[in-house]
Amino acid sequence: MRIKQLLIGITASVIAISSYIEIAIADLKFPMLVYRTGAYAPNGIPNADGFVDYYKMINARDGGIGGEKILHPECETGYKTQVGVECYEKNKKDAMVFQPMSTGITYQLIPKATADGVTVYSTGYGRTSAANGKVFKWIFNAPVTYWDGASIAIKHILSNNSNDIKGKKIALVYHNSAYGKEPIRTLEVLSKKHGFKLMLLPVDHPGQEQKATWLKIRKARPDNILMWGWGVMNQVAVKSAASIKFPMDKFIGIWWSGSENDVLPAGQGAHGYKSLTFNAPGTNYQVHKDIKKYVHDKGEASGDGSHFGTVLYNRGLFQAMVQVEAAVVAQKMHGTSKITPAMYRDGMENVKLDANRLEQLGFKNFSPPFENSCANHGGSGLAAVQQWDAKNKSWSMITDYMGSDRAIIDKLIAEDSGKYAAEQKIAERCN
Repeated sequence: MRIKQLLIGITASVIAISSYIEIAIADLKFPMLVYRTGAYAPNGIPNADGFVDYYKMINARDGGIGGEKILHPECETGYKTQVGVECYEKNKKDAMVFQPMSTGITYQLIPKATADGVTVYSTGYGRTSAANGKVFKWIFNAPVTYWDGASIAIKHILSNNSNDIKGKKIALVYHNSAYGKEPIRTLEVLSKKHGFKLMLLPVDHPGQEQKATWLKIRKARPDNILMWGWGVMNQVAVKSAASIKFPMDKFIGIWWSGSENDVLPAGQGAHGYKSLTFNAPGTNYQVHKDIKKYVHDKGEASGDGSHFGTVLYNRGLFQAMVQVEAAVVAQKMHGTSKITPAMYRDGMENVKLDANRLEQLGFKNFSPPFENSCANHGGSGLAAVQQWDAKNKSWSMITDYMGSDRAIIDKLIAEDSGKYAAEQKIAERCN
């Protein structure tokens, strides 16, 4: 009798465990590589909060994606490349997609994720030539790349100088890492085309010490400054520019150097500072109403909720939305809610976020429409310029979304991706 009861108990346990495993596999795992601590936390926290709030809202409002709940385990990287790789290895099993939130980590994950069959979505960062889906099957960086950003910044400077910047000095203040170095090649080509002099000024991690950099700027007196900064580096740079009375309307940051955290510490000195962006600030969108109703009003906001509607929080919403949409597309394509990582990749490659779909998702006029394809993993390549109003403590868009110099950018992407394909012995697809 005892043996029979024991067998019944073991059978019940096995059934329970099996049911748990089946449910766990059915859930969709979107691991998050975050940095809520360290020198880059001022920018990392609001971005991560946007991701988490969006995932929580989808789980609460829609019951997940096609009935499958979103799992979003966080792994703290501190923006350290090696730690990011360790986080990937720890969380890659059954993962649908990774958002590295670091160009350095992205570079390291490209060969690993490709071999493992895991999608990497480096939204507007990472290796620019990964926009070529013919070579980089598992890597996506839509809706815009760093090389687009460099070209668009120069286009904005051209528009303010009657399209003639020959002989002008343009300085690039950049984080001395894979991230900061990404636009250099593009700017070198653009300098030859337009005749401007390029001044390269690297800033070492974490970016708190910039006295020598700004002494050089004061001496050289460049006509414009571009910045590829992140975390505390941005705050120090904006303060330093204000201290030497550099014209802030001639100081333009990339989209990762244009958040409230970057300008508020400089007070009125930051007035007029510009940055590129591919998403709007503010809370006047349906997605914010839904997050407030299903997440914040229930006391379940990520963090303290203070970043709601800020630039990087909103960017986190956008990034999470694209990742969720890829799963929706994959489920429809394959006729099942229980998609595999390979099916998810198919979904990401067929994401089509036109104006109607963005409105349906609560993102009307939030960002420019874009779509991925087999050959194009880089999206629309559009960005706009926003400007900081220190008095009202707000960003406002001062240009329409605009494209880059495709003749230059497409050639550079083809050259770099072709070289990578040859080195890795990758046969191009999408024929």
